[in-house]
Amino acid sequence: MSTGTRTGAQAPQPHAADTHDLIRVHGARENNLKDVSIEIPKRRLTVFTGVSGSGKSSLVFDTVAAESQRLINETYSAFVQGFMPSVARPDVDVLDGLTTAIIVDQQRMGADPRSTVGTATDTNAMLRILFSRLGLPHIGSAKAFSFNVASISGAGAVTVERGGTTVKERRSFSVTGGMCPRCEGRGSVSDIDLTQLYDETKSLAEGAITVPGYTGDGWMTRIFSGSGFLDADKPIRDYTEQELRDFLHREPTKVKVNGINLTYEGLIPKVQKSILSKDREAMQPHIRAFVDRAVTFASCPECDGTRLTEAARSSKIAGISIADACRMQISDLAEWVRGLDEPSVAPLLAALRETLDSFVEIGLGYLSLERPAGTLSGGEAQRVKMIRHLGSSLTDVTYVFDEPSTGLHPHDIRRMNGLLRQLRDKGNTVLVVEHKPEVIAIADHVVDLGPGAGSAGGTVCFEGSVEGLRAAGTVTGRHLDDRASVKEKVRTPTGTLAVRGASAHNLRDVDVDIPLGVLVVVTGVAGSGKSSLVHGSIPAGEGVVSVDQSPIRGSRRSNPATYTGLLEPIRKAFAKANGVKPALFSANSEGACPTCNGAGVIYTDLAMMAGVATTCEDCEGRRFDASVLEYHLGGRDISEVLAMPVTEAEAFFAAGEAKVPAAHRILSRLVDVGLGYVSLGQPLTTLSGGERQRLKLATHMGDKGGVYVLDEPTTGLHLADVEQLLGLLDRLVDSGKSVIVVEHHQAVMAHADWIIDLGPGAGHDGGRIVFEGTPADLVADRSTLTAQHLAEYVGA
Repeated sequence: MSTGTRTGAQAPQPHAADTHDLIRVHGARENNLKDVSIEIPKRRLTVFTGVSGSGKSSLVFDTVAAESQRLINETYSAFVQGFMPSVARPDVDVLDGLTTAIIVDQQRMGADPRSTVGTATDTNAMLRILFSRLGLPHIGSAKAFSFNVASISGAGAVTVERGGTTVKERRSFSVTGGMCPRCEGRGSVSDIDLTQLYDETKSLAEGAITVPGYTGDGWMTRIFSGSGFLDADKPIRDYTEQELRDFLHREPTKVKVNGINLTYEGLIPKVQKSILSKDREAMQPHIRAFVDRAVTFASCPECDGTRLTEAARSSKIAGISIADACRMQISDLAEWVRGLDEPSVAPLLAALRETLDSFVEIGLGYLSLERPAGTLSGGEAQRVKMIRHLGSSLTDVTYVFDEPSTGLHPHDIRRMNGLLRQLRDKGNTVLVVEHKPEVIAIADHVVDLGPGAGSAGGTVCFEGSVEGLRAAGTVTGRHLDDRASVKEKVRTPTGTLAVRGASAHNLRDVDVDIPLGVLVVVTGVAGSGKSSLVHGSIPAGEGVVSVDQSPIRGSRRSNPATYTGLLEPIRKAFAKANGVKPALFSANSEGACPTCNGAGVIYTDLAMMAGVATTCEDCEGRRFDASVLEYHLGGRDISEVLAMPVTEAEAFFAAGEAKVPAAHRILSRLVDVGLGYVSLGQPLTTLSGGERQRLKLATHMGDKGGVYVLDEPTTGLHLADVEQLLGLLDRLVDSGKSVIVVEHHQAVMAHADWIIDLGPGAGHDGGRIVFEGTPADLVADRSTLTAQHLAEYVGA
């Protein structure tokens, strides 16, 4: 046998399968992208950056991730695809090398009042099985511990075909559920102020019902009037006891009104079903105002807010009921589960421990499982969604994140960076849309889009390493190492807002004097109690303008002009100049193109395939009837005005024939927040997260109030835009307003006149004020996590 070695042997050729290590995008034109072509390395961490509105989300979410999901959906049968959302192929020439995409976005979690952190992450499902197996006394299956399952029972005759003969048998059934019968599993009960539902001095015909939607001639009121139970012309205070009971409480009853079969129901159950069953945050503003006025919510006295029946609360494991477990801070619950040792449910305990440990690892150990999902911030919701993927054994998956640092203190961002690296090191491709330099710094590959926003963006300005980005001279590259210096001279307060004994959520009887007339920043690690202090102790009301993080709701018919109220003065100006009515100048009203109903496009539904949108041939996408476009103001028709960018419109409505002071004021605010490039008629659905946040801020700047409360206004803002925001905050303070900002961004902290730092930790480890003073004092103090990170940031 020869032991000689071959000299000059060729290196082995790589296997063909190993050559597919890039995601190639060529000719992407989605939204504002201008024929973008890039190559994204697989199994690496790629960060996409650029100013707000430059096309990051269009490239990552609307092109790469959308096509990946569409291709996966196409592997299912046509029958299954009929039940799935159909997505059109993105406007791109070539997309090659895609892998399965898992999108972890910032969409708020369902605002359904029954959805909690536990139900949204399936942790409750595991706990229910655990208690149904180990809980003593044993009360039933897992359904007996669910606050979404009501206890029901029934009996009756059923007909069964057996051996060619029909046999009638008596059957009975019962389901033991865990839903509290008093609050129906919501944890709170509502007490309705009847004086806010109707005016007892009026009759139904005179419009006695004051609930939104119940107009004098509307269908709702006509059912009451025509039911035969009530006299429509008698004032409600003159009703007999029976009439009042029928009016307020009658069970659903079939009635005939004007020859139409309808269901009559008392006013209170009707209001409870149509309005009070919905989440308050999801309501329209006028309905929310009615609910705040007419309804008081209190913790259910029967279940003490736990949502569960007495039987479900009586079954315990090691002295703990399922209600106690859901109320515990998750970090404490993880410790309790770790102490359980029962071989019969070992796989269940292992899965539960893993999920709870993921909560702690991701920095959400301060939450409890009973926390309503709708109350989580955008950043918290995104991290809750991440929990499903942390322990996953899948590899070669593309994870797509939308600003995962949102709502995180610099201390928490380091932990988040570790999790992103962990996902990458398992062999996954991680794509992150991000502005924070701390996250950009850990990238293997950076794609910088720009150079501007909107129509001025949509091109790739830089592709390469982080060091290459620093030297590239792009907007991001120039601002990457920007560090704000601590304000040397701070403003003097004009007064104080005294907060005493604040105890909402995890706050521990906090007493603090918030200075007025200056820029105050409230900071602290995620979950330390910042929002509880600010929103719980400074209620939005007289003289307080609160801009929170709740998302803007709007369809493709909504645009900056409709959302800000700008369209109203513009329509009136057009109507006055042309001697016609204002409704003609709304694409959602009389002026709409009759062919496309004012949408500008015609949608063709293709069942399980993606629908097709084609530009309306009659109005050519302008949305208005041709006759409306003959009316002009300052030489422009209404469609040309809506196509203007904000800066051009501001100049247009400032002087001359088209001078409209009310419109100019709103446009000036939009320019102030840096939205000068957005066109007035651009659909809200095409705006980025940062643009929507600033649009909301611009709208609230018109509110009359002396105190502005802003919740993380830097969300979605590029480093260059933060500078502009600081200028805007300064202008607000200098105009005599008091500005209170809940914020983690060190540039905003350094720019503050006064800082209130909460902590020292999250959940029950927080809720105390650990520092009050100027930014310079905080940097010199260095005793808190915020102080250490701010000192590091300013280079002190």
